[in-house]
Amino acid sequence: MDGEQEDAAVGGIAADRLRSIIERVERLEEERKALAGDIKDIFTEAKSAGFDVKVIRQIIRQRKQEPSEVEEQETLLDIYRRALGM
Repeated sequence: MDGEQEDAAVGGIAADRLRSIIERVERLEEERKALAGDIKDIFTEAKSAGFDVKVIRQIIRQRKQEPSEVEEQETLLDIYRRALGM
C-alpha cells in the first residue's frame, strides 16, 4: 500500500470519512453552544423587560406539547389544587 491508501483506510477504517464525521459533530456542538448563549441573552432581555422567565419557559414547554396533553395536565393540576384546598 502506498501512503495515501494507508491514510484512507487504517485498520479497515476510512480515516477521511471518520475525520469528516467528527468535524461535523464538533461544528454542530459549537453552533449549539452559540445558540444556547443567544437563548440566554433573550431570557435576560425578557427579565429586564419585566417578564417572568420561569413562566416563559413553561409556555415554551407547553407549546411543544400536543393540546390534549396540555389540557390533561391542566385538569390534573386543577384537581390536585382542589384536593389540597388551594
